[in-house]
Amino acid sequence: MASVSIPARTEYLRHGLVSWLATVDHKRIGIMYLASTFVFFLLSGLMALVIRLQLTAPGLQIVNQDLYNQLFTMHGTGMIFLFTIPCLVGFANYFLPLQIGARDVAFPRLNALSLWLLIFAGVVMEGGFLLGILGLLPGGASNAAWTAYVPLSNKQFSPQIGMDIWLLGVVLLGISSTLGAVNFLVTAYTMRAQGMTIWRIPMFVWAMIVTAAMVLIATPVLTAALAMLIADRNFATQFFNTANARLWQHMFWFYSHPAVYIMILPAMGIVSEILPVFARKPLFGLKAVVVSTILIGVLGFTTWVHHMFVSGVDPIVERFFMLTTMIIAVPTGVKMFNWLFTMLGGSLNLKTPLLMCLGFLSTFVIGGLTGVIQALIPLDMQLHNTYWVVAHFHYVLFGGSVFGIFAGFYYWLPKITGRLLDDKLGKLHFALMWVGFNLTFFPMHFLGLMGMPRRIATYTADRGWELGNLIATIGAFMVAVSVLIFMVNFVRSLRHGARAGNDPWEGNTLEWTVTSPPPEHNFDTLPTVESERPARDLRLAASNPTVPAH
Repeated sequence: MASVSIPARTEYLRHGLVSWLATVDHKRIGIMYLASTFVFFLLSGLMALVIRLQLTAPGLQIVNQDLYNQLFTMHGTGMIFLFTIPCLVGFANYFLPLQIGARDVAFPRLNALSLWLLIFAGVVMEGGFLLGILGLLPGGASNAAWTAYVPLSNKQFSPQIGMDIWLLGVVLLGISSTLGAVNFLVTAYTMRAQGMTIWRIPMFVWAMIVTAAMVLIATPVLTAALAMLIADRNFATQFFNTANARLWQHMFWFYSHPAVYIMILPAMGIVSEILPVFARKPLFGLKAVVVSTILIGVLGFTTWVHHMFVSGVDPIVERFFMLTTMIIAVPTGVKMFNWLFTMLGGSLNLKTPLLMCLGFLSTFVIGGLTGVIQALIPLDMQLHNTYWVVAHFHYVLFGGSVFGIFAGFYYWLPKITGRLLDDKLGKLHFALMWVGFNLTFFPMHFLGLMGMPRRIATYTADRGWELGNLIATIGAFMVAVSVLIFMVNFVRSLRHGARAGNDPWEGNTLEWTVTSPPPEHNFDTLPTVESERPARDLRLAASNPTVPAH
């Protein structure tokens, strides 16, 4: 048998599969975050299509009630815990060290552990779902929705092993995100380039700093709640018995409402990076944007009880949380006006990254306005548990996070791959996704006002919900086609895309000063920062050596 030479074997270890599995390079880890979470996005999207097909017309039974609930549970779980949050972490893994002028994160091995915990947790949860629907787990998969409300998730109502597998998966995800948060905070605090003061930190990095702090505060509470529920289910404890019926809701929403901002703030950071570049202007009111980011992080912990207005909370407490829910709209509104003024009078370059940002702005503002409406206690009591809530939730998270994520893909993939995506296909992707998204979720406001409850698996023909559901299903498949176009665009660009060069957008931050893709060590010489737009400074200095770099 022919032997493998030592140089060939070394080359394989450096560039083959083993090198990816064993890597501690933050860029490779970021790529694996993005790739694995996109797979979970596709799986969760397919579940959404089954849900929408079932609700297209009255009385459809594409799947039975129990399987519908299992699909419903894993769709929400996958989109939130396995896609949105960790996908944004993937962008941070790749670009946070580059943006602050560092050669890697502070704890590279801890970073790799965070990745593999995420992937393992995803396999556990999706595997539990698959075994459940195949009938290989007693009782089937988890079916208590992504909120896992007690008593629906306790042993009496959900005795299946699939529920325990789901709970363990969420615990693993919490550990992964906590380790990642520690890494980002230490990296941003200790490894910034010389001259990068707090007002020169890129907005995406600021967003991740606040997000990481929120993760560290909120995630242990959810982990404790999950551990208590696992103990109730398996060791006969009574943490969430009838007398403590609201304890789960308090602990769950203390994490899960800040989790909305954990999903939104990084997307806001991406938008704050892209708009100045494509408007050819500095970000309007940079300090106001930074302060509003911090305020959203702080106020995010003061609003969780607005999810519980119908659960018998003291009226005085309810009024306090109604007020805080309205107040948090103020720093969000500040950001919105800062972004609008950044574009006002700018020379807009209407490429796909900017269009995705415009999609973010136009849809997220609707989610914000409906959120203020739901903050009013009498209206919330009428709208609670209806499809209005589904519409609001998706306008905030899909309209915000997912449009922001795709803006990040179109903006940063040329840096990651060295190839530009096709802009015409990108614009087609945007148009189909924006129209399809609004067709899917805008009618749900009216369905909710007409009394259609969420988590419903079928309905009768006398309710008047047929047209709204038909339009929503058509929109959902338009979104699916748009994602397919993105995938074709990405694969095509890897082989046939135009060379991106080091700085295809004439960007502002340090990642645009290195090659595309960046070298393994990031920077040959650690940079010195003299303004909030260091890449622009270097570009101007190179074009006119007589002009000072800053």
